[in-house]
Amino acid sequence: MAQPALPIDRIRPFAGIVLAIGAVVLGTALASQYWGGLAPCELCLLQRWPWDAAIAIAIVVLFVGREPALPWVALLFALVFSVSAAFGLYHVGVEQHWWAGPTACTAGGGAATVEELRRQILGTQPVLCDQPAWTLFGISLAGWNLLASLAVAAGCLAVFWRNRRPAGAPGLRRGAA
Repeated sequence: MAQPALPIDRIRPFAGIVLAIGAVVLGTALASQYWGGLAPCELCLLQRWPWDAAIAIAIVVLFVGREPALPWVALLFALVFSVSAAFGLYHVGVEQHWWAGPTACTAGGGAATVEELRRQILGTQPVLCDQPAWTLFGISLAGWNLLASLAVAAGCLAVFWRNRRPAGAPGLRRGAA
């Protein structure tokens, strides 16, 4: 016996949840910067872009989203958060010295570049990408971003998987009569 299709709109609540999660994560980053005094490095700023994109997509979906698009919206969010996880993994790798980071924000012991000399002359110190400014339970903000991005990407993939159309019925959703 087939289950009846749900008459409620599920894409807007889904987009609202993604919007809320994005606002909490980005709000935490901004609060740590402006109230916590943690200046972001170049990689920290890069990691904010996927969250910005997810918030923008969620707002658009809230205003124009339609139920048949739910699987594809979920897949788009999963892609965005996978990119965020990749940025987070890269930053964690730089912090752990698994690989080299950008030369502009990584501590090094070589000859001074023109940019380094200019910063010394101007008296500004760059925020280093390979030295975590703050950790919780031994995990840096980049690590927490990685974990949050992986969790949200997995949730979005689960929504996609659960709501995709069955292979044999191109016009019917899963569970529809």
